[in-house]
Amino acid sequence: MRTKTDNRGPATVATDLADERLLQRDGVRGVIQLGIDRVRGGELGPLPIIVGLVVIWSIFQALNPVFLSPANLVNLLMQSAALGVIALGVACVLLLGEIDLSVGSVSGLSAAVLAVTMVNLQWPMIVSLLAAVATGCLIGLVYSAVYVRFGVPSFVITLAGLLAFLGLQLWVLGPEGTINLPYDSFIVWFGQLAFVPKWLSYVLSVGVGVAFLAARLRTAQRRRAADLSATPFGYILAQAIALTVLIVAVVWYLNQARGVGWMFVLFGALVFTVQYALRRTKWGRSVFAIGGNREAARRAGINVSGIIVSVFVLGSSLAALGGTLAAGRLAAAAQSSGGGDVNLNAIAAAVIGGTSLFGGRGSAYSALLGVIVIQSISSGLTLLNLDSSFRYMITGAVLLLAVILDAASRKSRAAHGRG
Repeated sequence: MRTKTDNRGPATVATDLADERLLQRDGVRGVIQLGIDRVRGGELGPLPIIVGLVVIWSIFQALNPVFLSPANLVNLLMQSAALGVIALGVACVLLLGEIDLSVGSVSGLSAAVLAVTMVNLQWPMIVSLLAAVATGCLIGLVYSAVYVRFGVPSFVITLAGLLAFLGLQLWVLGPEGTINLPYDSFIVWFGQLAFVPKWLSYVLSVGVGVAFLAARLRTAQRRRAADLSATPFGYILAQAIALTVLIVAVVWYLNQARGVGWMFVLFGALVFTVQYALRRTKWGRSVFAIGGNREAARRAGINVSGIIVSVFVLGSSLAALGGTLAAGRLAAAAQSSGGGDVNLNAIAAAVIGGTSLFGGRGSAYSALLGVIVIQSISSGLTLLNLDSSFRYMITGAVLLLAVILDAASRKSRAAHGRG
């Protein structure tokens, strides 16, 4: 429930109070009714993307029965991890109402730094990896410094960065153009051959359900202690059981092939960590406040400049990490690393997954959902032997639809007094 300090007007506060009374009066039925009311009022959440995934998977499965096979889904998830990490950083920047157009170039530059230092300079792999991620961190600091000091729009800053760091990437790689990573190195093994043991995958699946249950119960306990309504225990338990069963079923299905890749587990852990930071920390609440109303956030005492710096650094660092994972997946860094459609797909994944281009709305889970949509389209068209022209057109159409839904939901929320 939003509080009266969210600076979104008396209509929003009145709606929140009505929601509160509904929960207190009807318990589990109130929770269900509140969910229905919020969907009708424009609070769509992940519903459109879930429906979209069902439609996409149904179409491709009907056209090619191999699409939903365990082997193809394992491949799809492994391909999603590197791009998903980049999209996660983009989602954080979008929450501020800003955009980073250079994540592709930053990821390519970090891959080049990793390859040159590890292969040509013979640095230890962990040092090379840290140097690559530190490169992204430094780029984020430069972006935020220019933004905060001179007020240059992020669109212009990162567009300049896209060109500049693409050139720097070519210079770092030198005349060779492509540097192959050793196949016996950890980064290549992690990107291609590292899979969770089956017994451990089930343990982790149950652990996710237990962690979800503990977190929801803790939230309910804190709300009751503050004399606020809380989600009933039975509803929380049912959610936790349903989530656990779903994850275990998916893991069992993937284990019919190679199983769950450690690289995808890393991506999932990053999504969970960022989501926790966004929803459960002062920093995360500040990010949403700035994205919703920057002037109101400043007047509330939030260090707007400091938060902007931290988000740009996080976004570029995740882009760099995604670039190193992509290099490990391909066992090479080349002039094409981070190029092509990497940049646009990362931004599209964040938006398609539900992060608003207008700022202040979204979650880390949007990167996870969005990148699965992007890779599902790519995988399905590959299995149908269709070239990339169709993938670009379909992805563009899905992106446009996602933005239209976002704009329509904003109007619906305003009409229903939900801010």
